[in-house]
Amino acid sequence: MAEKKANPFSDLIFNIIIPSVVLMKLSGDEYLGSVGALVVALAFPIIFGGYELIRYKKFNFISLLGFVSVLLTGGIGLLELDTKWLAIKEAFIPGLIGLGVFISTFTKYPVVSKLLLNEKVLNLPTIKERLAETNQQAKFDRCLMQSNYLFASTFVFSSVMNYILATVIVTSPAGTAGFNEELGRLTLMSYPVIAIPSMLMIMGIFYFVWRQIRQMTQLETEQIFNTK
Repeated sequence: MAEKKANPFSDLIFNIIIPSVVLMKLSGDEYLGSVGALVVALAFPIIFGGYELIRYKKFNFISLLGFVSVLLTGGIGLLELDTKWLAIKEAFIPGLIGLGVFISTFTKYPVVSKLLLNEKVLNLPTIKERLAETNQQAKFDRCLMQSNYLFASTFVFSSVMNYILATVIVTSPAGTAGFNEELGRLTLMSYPVIAIPSMLMIMGIFYFVWRQIRQMTQLETEQIFNTK
């Protein structure tokens, strides 16, 4: 079976756009009602995630956290809990991931190393050989450690911004049409305000690692990346 190809467009449609539209437009009593709209909106990311799991037979820790996040959001709305729990939940998920990335720095398998140091991405034999020739391996290891700290910081940024957005946007009591509409706006706002800046930060980290590899090995870009 071929490996799963990333499809950010489908993720955007089923995890953000459709749930947001349902929450903002169909929460009135004349449509689905607050409870019905919340259930329908949350069903889309759950069903989409389940479909991808069945089709590609892949499930990871990040997917599990996303699934738990959706269930917690539904629980807060259906049980009509204080909206402060929504803000805490929004901050907790990326904060937990960031903590995991930070802790991985002190293990044999830092997350950045797992993402980058594989033969599908980099021409590792050539890079390792050149690092050994130039006696730069220790310096390169420090570069990876710094990159892992920076990677963890992107999740800290997401955690803080999630909490601020949830606190500012979602102010109506849970279980009401207003709560659903604000939750929909929160979902939409989280993409340009949090997701895109986080992606740019991650791209900057990968660019930093690439520059360090070039400087330490004097290899050209086509020699660094595995183009097979």
